[in-house]
Amino acid sequence: MFKRKIYNQLLKWKRESAGKTALLIEGPRRVGKSTIVGEFAESEYESHIIVDFYTASLETKNLFDDLSDLNYIFLQLQLTYQVSLKERKSCIIFDEVQLCPKARQAIKALVKDGRYDYIETGSLISIQKNVKNILIPSEEKKIHMHPMDFEEFKWALGDEVTIPMLRELYEAKKPIGQVAYRKIFRDFRLYMLVGGMPQAVDSYLESNDFSKVDDIKRDILTLYEDDFRKIDSTGKLSMLFDAIPAQLMGNASRYQVSGVLYGSRAGDIIEQIAELKDSGTVLVSYHANDPGAGMAQNKDLSRFKLFTADTGLFVTLAFKDKQFTENDIYAKLLNGKLQTNLGYIYENIIAQTLFTNGHELYYHTFLNEKSKHNYEVDFLIAEKNKITPIEVKSSGYKSHSSIDAFRLKYSSRINREILIYTKDYKYEGQIEMLPVVMAQFI
Repeated sequence: MFKRKIYNQLLKWKRESAGKTALLIEGPRRVGKSTIVGEFAESEYESHIIVDFYTASLETKNLFDDLSDLNYIFLQLQLTYQVSLKERKSCIIFDEVQLCPKARQAIKALVKDGRYDYIETGSLISIQKNVKNILIPSEEKKIHMHPMDFEEFKWALGDEVTIPMLRELYEAKKPIGQVAYRKIFRDFRLYMLVGGMPQAVDSYLESNDFSKVDDIKRDILTLYEDDFRKIDSTGKLSMLFDAIPAQLMGNASRYQVSGVLYGSRAGDIIEQIAELKDSGTVLVSYHANDPGAGMAQNKDLSRFKLFTADTGLFVTLAFKDKQFTENDIYAKLLNGKLQTNLGYIYENIIAQTLFTNGHELYYHTFLNEKSKHNYEVDFLIAEKNKITPIEVKSSGYKSHSSIDAFRLKYSSRINREILIYTKDYKYEGQIEMLPVVMAQFI
């Protein structure tokens, strides 16, 4: 059991909803949805029933085919799970609800009945195949569960002091100090290696053995591959997913679809990209053709970059075809000796951090008419009706030519300028030099 921020969102829903809506928690497999929901129900209700549709009997699933007698349904659930439900004091959890679409459709009638609270969890829940021929209930409130962020990881390490202190320094625009920064930065590199999947974090805390952590992450990747095959028999989703590290390492201005799916273009696989995004396993950064506050209105669906939702899984995916002992990525990254051509790991962790903080992901490439040089801004986020360009460096190198060129072209649209790198906080001209450990506050 790890302390997770989503718990407060569950409390807020329970208090404000008062039974008028059900809560659907979406997220990739093994992100901790079932665990946190079970913990919440145990602590916040007098009794609860967890209907796990992965293991539920056919008889239990068939209960939701006929909603004419809810009393009968509740009676059968209490008998099956040996739990006594109490009006307005009990919760019924539909775990892996995508495996029983009729149960999800039943939410409308169950919420209207009003006797109990309802929480659903689902993986790959948004994919069209899982909602075909059912009515999605409007009484359903959705929240997305992400992998553990750096603060939650620090909580797991037993540290609840560092991140609030970091936030104070960030808000005061002050440096951390060399001694403290080295320790925090080492923990951050550890976080990138282990990742935020609870099983991987638990394995690290229990064994202190990266090879065992890597085995856990490989198992999770195998689960994802199995899910992809279930919804896409062509294998395209798996191929697109597996190629993410190689595509980022290539430093191309977009994901090169033809290099992964022979003869295909990005415009041919818009549906597959949407499915990967909906699965929660992949983050998509779209090219903003006209960078401004309304980037969603002019994003190019055929120009995108892909990242994994968890950077720990990204590290393992990058070396999936090798045995753990054949690569030294863990030792190099942990000791700060990461090779330059592996710096894309930092780009992935920033994509993950921004997305977890509620930012949609966009980037922008452009040609400088005078120099005829192509520039790329790694990320663009909307702030105060303007945009903030973000450049990511995997070292302490302070070059920011892309931001400089971007400023010349779009100065009236810019709110602030951020360079994320591996050194301590400082301001240089108009650019905020932000250590990677402070990216969580953007």
